[in-house]
Amino acid sequence: MAPHRPDLPPGPIVGIDLGTTNSEIAVYREGRVDLLGDPIILPSVVGCDESGRFMVGEAAKNQFALFPERTVRSVKRQMGGTQKIHLGDSAFRPEEISALILKELKRRAEAALGVPVRRAVITVPAYFSDAQRQATFAAAELADLEVMRMIHEPTAAALAYEVGKEGRRHLLVYDLGGGTFDVSVVTIEQDVLEVMASTGDRRLGGDDFDQCLVRHFFEELKKSYSLDADALQGRLAAALLKTAEATKVHLSDFPFAVVEEAYIGEDAAGTAMHLRCEVTREEFEQMITPLVDRTMEAVQKALLEAELTVLDIEEVVLVGGSTRTPFIQKSLERLFGLVPRGGIHPELCVATGAAVQAAVIDGVEVDSVLLDVTPYTFGTNAIDAASGGEKPYNPHFFAPIIRKNTPIPVTKSEVFCTVNENQKEVEIKIYQGESDDVRDNLLIGDFTVTGLSPAPAGNLVTVQLSLTADGILEVTAQEKVSGLQKSLVIRRSIQAGDGQSISAAKERIERLFAEGEKGSATVDAAEDGSEESLSEDTATEVMDLIARAESLLPKLTGNDARDVATCLAAVKDAANEGDEAKLDEQSSRLDDLLFYLEM
Repeated sequence: MAPHRPDLPPGPIVGIDLGTTNSEIAVYREGRVDLLGDPIILPSVVGCDESGRFMVGEAAKNQFALFPERTVRSVKRQMGGTQKIHLGDSAFRPEEISALILKELKRRAEAALGVPVRRAVITVPAYFSDAQRQATFAAAELADLEVMRMIHEPTAAALAYEVGKEGRRHLLVYDLGGGTFDVSVVTIEQDVLEVMASTGDRRLGGDDFDQCLVRHFFEELKKSYSLDADALQGRLAAALLKTAEATKVHLSDFPFAVVEEAYIGEDAAGTAMHLRCEVTREEFEQMITPLVDRTMEAVQKALLEAELTVLDIEEVVLVGGSTRTPFIQKSLERLFGLVPRGGIHPELCVATGAAVQAAVIDGVEVDSVLLDVTPYTFGTNAIDAASGGEKPYNPHFFAPIIRKNTPIPVTKSEVFCTVNENQKEVEIKIYQGESDDVRDNLLIGDFTVTGLSPAPAGNLVTVQLSLTADGILEVTAQEKVSGLQKSLVIRRSIQAGDGQSISAAKERIERLFAEGEKGSATVDAAEDGSEESLSEDTATEVMDLIARAESLLPKLTGNDARDVATCLAAVKDAANEGDEAKLDEQSSRLDDLLFYLEM
């Protein structure tokens, strides 16, 4: 850590998200936001060891299961209160515990920047009371930080997404962290950001999701061991909580979790207990439905206070690590008819916005924030296991696995099922696009898994997609009952084209991309073997051109709209006919026209 020297000029103003579960510190420099620290996410946990030495972050979190009496979590829920927190042999006010977290963030930032850090923008929930805000100010002062501004977490999230953009928009910021929930309706016009309505619950968050699993695991233990209701406390409660947290995170990306703990504690008779069970995502969603329903009620309340309806909201922004729960995303999509935005890591979004606000206060010109996300949705066509095989098989149904604007690298999986009794093989086709109909999306690879176990219809097969920042997509299909699996690597998977309304011309261009031989390990988007196939680069350019034109067309009027529509139709006709010379000519005309209209 850099030594404190009053004679040195102050370093940059940093942005801090002082969270219930995790905290982060960030700075805007050289045109981008940098999250500081290694790792960049600091668990908001404080503990002390047997000798009384204090620890902050991962080390404190790791000791919680064994020494809950020497560990403090979720102190943000107690900010503004007067109750003392006992840690080891000492008692502390909540702001003193928070100060230790801020002190560690400050140390990390100074180590990364090489200069003293004295000034900060700190975020708080929009519904924080004055007492809670004053406690946050006091914590910063104890950590030798001057609070240049305290901003609401939804404001910070909106800044992270909307900086550098123009036009008037209504956003709904859905912020579900580990211990608190906050929903805000935000209006942005030019450089003015206004929170029109905000509500929330400071006692609702991912911690409560964890407790649902803790109670489920406890009931599983009671089936085999001698336990009464009072046994769910102390070290057993802490151990089950650690298992619950890991299970919840796993279920965000995978359809089921196998829980195995060789030792989870002892029962009333002193018998060592082990825990082994399976939890499906569907079971977990049933557990948390009442909690998610409470957040949706708050969403409706915020809309009512803002005098808006769901139809007025143009974007839904996800903030907080708990929003990675797929059930929450599906619930919001069902309510608004919009796919929620999660382009910035939900746990880093608020710190990113705080850093943007800090840079503005510091007089730094801020452009748009760089997002490293997938520009397309990737998925397959199959029957979702949730249907139980009761719905008629739709060979054209597109099942998304990795959604558009997901931060990359990313790994996601979904479970699907066979449709015939004793089905011996299943063909896995991977598509890129946004349409519910796979025929309107781009087929980028396929392979067949053979030798499935004899089973009735509904045999479960898990399909996992892993996408790297370089656009390499690894696909793995695994039969759940036997573990039989097969993989495929698709290079340059991120191709151009929006996959929504290209219809016949799109289908023609799709055929110009190679489908690898079934079972091959790698597909590199080659030719389809015919003499009239275009090169990969040419096909990609045409798809990009069509997407550009269709994106611009609704914004045009008069002669401009007519000219673009005419040229676009000519390009599609040429692509559908397979006339390469004509396609080249018409594409050049459309490209020239778009060049001038996009200026």
